[in-house]
Amino acid sequence: MSHSHGPGQPSHTHGPPPPQQQQGGMQQLAARPPDPIMQAMIEATYVPIEVNFGPPDNSSVLCGPHSKEECAECDVDYTNLNRLSRTLLMNPSLRCPPPPQVVSQKLNQAVHNVKEEGNALFKAGRHDQAIQRYTMATNIAVQRPPWEASQMMLNELSTVLSNRSAAYLEAGDFINALVDAETVIQIRRPWSKGHFRKAKALMKLGKFQEARDAIQLGLSFEFGNAEMTQMLADIDEAWQLHEQELAAQNKKASKKDEVPPLISATA
Repeated sequence: MSHSHGPGQPSHTHGPPPPQQQQGGMQQLAARPPDPIMQAMIEATYVPIEVNFGPPDNSSVLCGPHSKEECAECDVDYTNLNRLSRTLLMNPSLRCPPPPQVVSQKLNQAVHNVKEEGNALFKAGRHDQAIQRYTMATNIAVQRPPWEASQMMLNELSTVLSNRSAAYLEAGDFINALVDAETVIQIRRPWSKGHFRKAKALMKLGKFQEARDAIQLGLSFEFGNAEMTQMLADIDEAWQLHEQELAAQNKKASKKDEVPPLISATA
C-alpha cells in the first residue's frame, strides 16, 4: 500500500516489490558470472573420464572400458556415488540435500529389533540362529544414508558384532569370533568389550600371551574394569594349567622313548 509522509513528497510503499521486480532480481542473481579464479582452477584440473551407466534405470556409474563400479585398472571407485544415487532413487520424496542431522528412526528401530531377536536366541542357546540375526542387523545398519553421522552406524555395528563374536565363540567357531572382535576394535578402539571378546577367542585358540596382551590393552582404556580384571586372572590360570599339562605329556613321552636296560643272563 503506497502513501506519502507530507505535502509535496512523492508517494512510496514499504511492502514487497511487485512480482516483476522480484523476478528481475532473481534473474540478476542467477546470471552472476562465475569467479574467474575458481573457473580457471576447475578447467586446469578437469580430466574427462569415460563412463557407462548401469542398473537400475541408468542410475549407477561404471567405468567406461570395463563397466565396473570399482576398477583398479581405471583407478576409479564409484561405490559411494552409486550408493547415494540408489538412496535417492529409493526415496523420491526425500529432500536433496536433506535437512542437517537427519536420522532414520525406522532404521534405528529395525537394527534394535533384529539385534534383540539375536539376543533372545543367544540366551536360549540357539547360537547359530543368533548369528544369523546379528548378521541381518549388521546388514541393516550399513544401509544408513551417507549424510547421516557415521558414528551412529559405527556404534550400532560394534555392538552387534561384539554380540556375534560371543555367539561364534559359544558355537565353537573361534576364528570368526576373533575376526568379529578385531573388527569391533578397529571401529571402536576405546571400547573395552572388543578387547574382552578378542581375549576370549585367543584363549580358546590357546594363544595365552596374545590373549593377555589384548586384555591389558583393554584395561589401558578402562582401568579397573572388573570383567577384564577377572578375565586376566582366568587367562593366567588357564595358561598355567596348559603348561602343566604339556609338561606331563612331555614327561610321559620321554619315558616311552627310554631304552630299557639290558639284563645280563647268569650261567
